Parts: sequence; C-alpha cells; structure tokens
Amino acid sequence: MNAALPAVTAERLSGDDSNGGSQGAGTGARATTVPALSFAGRKLYRHGRPHRIIAGAIHYFRVHPGQWEDRIARLAAMGVNTLDTYVAWNFHQPNKGQAPDFSGWRDFARFITLAGDAGLDVIVRPGPYICAEWDNGGFPAWAVSDAGMVLRSSDPRFTAVVADWFDALLPVITPLQAANGGPVVAVQIENEYGSYGDDAEYLRWNRAALQSRGITEMLFTADGGTDYFLDGGSLPDTWATATLGSRGDEADAVWQRRRPGEPFFNVEFWNGWFDHWTENHHTRGAADATAEVRKILDLDGSVCLYMAHGGTNFGLTSGCNHDGVIQPTVTSYDSDAPIGEDGRLTLKFHAMREAFFAAEGRELTPVPEALARPAAPLPASVIELAPGTGLLEMARAGGAVTSVKPLSFGELGLDRGMVHYTATAVLPPGGGTIRLRGLHDRAYLWIDGVPAGVLTDGTAGSGLKVEHSGGPVVLEILVENQGRINYGPLLGQDKGILGGVLVNQRYIFHWEQRALNLERPLEELLELGGGAALAGGAPPPAGPGWFHGEHHLAEPADTFLALPGFGKGFVWVNGFLLGRHWEVGPQVTLYVPAPLLRAGTNRVSVLELERGGTRAELREEPELGAAGPAHVEDLG
Repeated sequence: MNAALPAVTAERLSGDDSNGGSQGAGTGARATTVPALSFAGRKLYRHGRPHRIIAGAIHYFRVHPGQWEDRIARLAAMGVNTLDTYVAWNFHQPNKGQAPDFSGWRDFARFITLAGDAGLDVIVRPGPYICAEWDNGGFPAWAVSDAGMVLRSSDPRFTAVVADWFDALLPVITPLQAANGGPVVAVQIENEYGSYGDDAEYLRWNRAALQSRGITEMLFTADGGTDYFLDGGSLPDTWATATLGSRGDEADAVWQRRRPGEPFFNVEFWNGWFDHWTENHHTRGAADATAEVRKILDLDGSVCLYMAHGGTNFGLTSGCNHDGVIQPTVTSYDSDAPIGEDGRLTLKFHAMREAFFAAEGRELTPVPEALARPAAPLPASVIELAPGTGLLEMARAGGAVTSVKPLSFGELGLDRGMVHYTATAVLPPGGGTIRLRGLHDRAYLWIDGVPAGVLTDGTAGSGLKVEHSGGPVVLEILVENQGRINYGPLLGQDKGILGGVLVNQRYIFHWEQRALNLERPLEELLELGGGAALAGGAPPPAGPGWFHGEHHLAEPADTFLALPGFGKGFVWVNGFLLGRHWEVGPQVTLYVPAPLLRAGTNRVSVLELERGGTRAELREEPELGAAGPAHVEDLG
C-alpha cells in the first residue's frame, strides 16, 4: 500500500472487492460513519489523533461474571487503553436448534460495556474460529459435524452455519461500536487463518459478512509474524496484524517489506503460555517478556498482551492440541499472565505497567490500594468426602442406543463428557488382545465387571492384552472426551471409538452405548445408578465413583481446591462443574472463585474415574505445578 496516501479508514481499507461478494452474508445497510481508528503510512490514529493500541486480553467466558468488573479494573490499572476478547460460539449456542444465549454469564455486551465504563476501548474477535485453547476452537460440535463439510473455507455448507451464527451475534456487537457511542473500535476477521488454510475467498466472505451486518469500525486479520503466515491469512486491502511472543523487531521488518502502508500491531503478544496435563507449568520471566514488549513499543508499534488475565477453563471447556497424541489442556488458564487466575497482581504486572506508562510518557503513579492488596482467601481446611454411587453403576444406568458398530459422540448427539459402550465378546482360550481403532481419547475397560485396564489414543492401536480361559464375556468400555482439538488440521475431529473394537484381528459387533452428559444438572446425574446414597453397594474409598462432602462458611471468599489421593475426574462445587482434576499434574489446585460459594453449607462432589480418596483440601495459595520455561522457541 502507498504510505503517502491520506489516513486510511476501515471503510476504505476493508472495502468489498470484486472477489469478495456478499453471498450468504445476510442483509443490512452499510454505515458510512467514519471509524474510530485509521492510519496513514505506519502511523495509527484514533479520531484523527496519533494513537497507539496498548491492550490486554481477557475472555469473559473464563471469568465469573461476578468478577468481570474487578478484573477489568485491574487491567485498566496496568496502563492499557484497550481490552481484547474472543467470542466463543459454543459458549452461547452449545445445542443445535436452540437460539444463542446472550444472558447471564453469556451477556458479553455487559462485559464490553463494563470495559467502556472503565475508560477502555474494546477489540472483538468473533471468529467463528478462535483457537484460544478452548474446546473445538470455539465451534459447537453440532455445527461442524457434517463429515462432508470443509471447515474454515468457502464451502457453502460451512458458510451457511456461520452466517446463521453471525445473524444472531452481530446485532449484539454493532450497537457497541464507537460510531454508536460504544467502546468497540476494531473487529477481527477470522483468526490466524494463515496457519490453517489458503482460501482467500473465505476470508473475503468473512469480511463481507461482518460489514453487511453493520460492522463499520476497523477490520483486521491476525497471523504469525512471517511471510509464510501472511501468505495464507492476510488480505491485500485489510489491516494485517501479528501474533507472536518474541522477535517482534524481526516481524516489524517483515511488515515494512510486505505491508509498508500499515502500522505494526502485535495483537497477540504471548507473555506466558498455557499448560497441558503431564507437562510442566509453563512460566516466562517478567524481565524477558517486558523486554520483548519494549522492542515493539520502541518501534512505535501497538501491542496486546495475550493473556493479560487468563482465567479458568471451567467445566469441560478446555481444548487440546495434537502432536502424535492428544495433549489435553488443564483446567487453569492462568497462563503466567500479569494478572493471576485469582486476580493477584504479579511481578509481570508491575513490569508491564512500568513499560506502558513510560511508552506513553506518563508518570508512574501507585496502583490503587484496593487493587494492590489481594483479597484474603478462605483459611486452609479439610472437607471429608464420603463415597456414593459407583462409576459403573452410574454409567450403566442411562438409556441405551444399539448399533452394529460403536457409535461416536457425534452420532450420539453428545458434545462433551463420556460414553459407556457394552458388547459381548468371545475371547480365545488363554485370552487375547483388545484393540480400539480410532480411540478419542481415553478408555477404561472392564471384563465381566472386573477392571481390565486403560487405553489411550496412543496405546489403543497396540491394544490391551487380557488373560482368560476363553469364551463369551461382557466387555464394557467407558470413553472420556478430554477436550476437542482447538488448533491444527485435526480441528473438528469427533470423539469416542471411531474405527471399531477388535479381539486380536476380529471385530466385535453389536453394541449398546449410553451417553453421559456431564454438563446436565448435577441433581440429574446423581439420580443415575441409585443417586448419591452413601451405603448399600457404594464403592470403597479406593474405588471410582461419586464422592461428596460439605463445608460450612461464615462468608464466601476465594479458595483453591486440592484432592489428595484422587486420581482423575471431575469436581462440582454447589452444583457448578468446576473442571477436571488429574494427579499427573502439573495443576494440583483448582481455583474456586468466591461467587461460587455462599454463607452456610457448601457442597463438593467428585466423580472419580480411577482412584478415590477420603478428603478435599481448601488451600490459601494456588499450586499449578513445577515451573518450566514457556515455549519461547514457539513464541515467534
């Protein structure tokens, strides 16, 4: 682009072209109001005045709504001028045939308004793909279940479902734009598309879909900071921004060469990293992260910290990666961010704050005392847990669906949770090897009601050897979905047993399967298999199944829940599905925000898959695991 041109606005920069079209993009008059942001050459302007975006990402879906205002206040105190958030489609519309929900925790218009009330601009990233280490990259499983659909492409089957979603979503965003007196100054087209595909027609469709539904503020794409990513994910007439965690000066040089008429904006600066189960807790030093931010600021670039406050993957919302085997993400999304999962202000917060104030030529004033002092957590205590219904009793209790071959989660209409498979298998004398083809993700096996072992996506092909005198047996398999893939070419992959079950080389046919939706009300789950009774066939403390306990509080406060002695499973607090726990770590404690608790009796329920314990512990400090370095080699 010509750097000598006058200030470029979103209207001109992101205008329709002959290849973009608006097919399937809906209807609606396009506004002519001048957007808040514009640029001339490499200079960014806000309403005509020189401007630099200093932003931080907070996801409303990872923060209890009772804490939105507090976390936004902490973000503003760090010296930023902008809040950045994704919109998670599957958070608003998890079930097919139901209208998207924008109320309560899902009222992100309120979240955006609160940011504006705190004096912040807002960048919205509606996807529909968001990655974000979020289950299925934000896609509802039902929306992308068509095996013939080409995800994130101009395939009409895909754009049709996205168009329906945008029809519901965009009317929530458009009134919040700066042109209408709101805080929204920019909206992203798709998300890091250059690391997935090369369908420029789809990117133009996405842009036209936003514009035709009333988006008039600045539009932009976001991709890695190299030629490769720009080649796949950018458009020649739309502002291109970068996602990276190091070597920002090198990326800026790429922009000077490839996008000479555009200011440099590192829209995702990875100042920390997320964790997978079985790995170390990733950290990044405050000095190292801040030094990289200063490089961008010294070049007059804009920057957004990803994450400024990470929050929590409550319930079953954490996604997973895939590198030969499934890599499920932990419940915490602390991400070693400047504002901790519980809101505490870290050394990184203060280092970044100093850099931001200096870049803007502002005097470094003290952090408001109400924010500087962390709220006192609950005192450490122990909650005794008593066993309830056994795991198999619960799994066997639901209504069965029969089939010749095992059905997947998608075929059963289940997004998250578990599926219990049952069939009669004939074992040869001496036993045999049970193999699961296409297992996603983790399977617990029983033969005639006796535990036989565990298979994973990495071991299911080689199988589980069992000894037996031979003859027919009842084979039961409980498959856990550990989170849908959120990044890469396997995005949208189904869960369950996708290829069949074999004894040696022989398939087992004729199955019953029961879908266990763990996101249904807890009271309904506890009714399966006889409810929460603590006697009469209950498992011993060492066995899998339900465990329950109560704790009395005079006044709610934040706390951190640990489950010593337990193996792997799920935790509810006062009926709210807090998240997954797993003894392999790195995460040991689960953050329990104060709004989930109440004065009086509070109930903890654990569904254990492997090995139960006798107690839960409330701790005063988080324990996210042994620290290891962030993947700095991946941050550029």
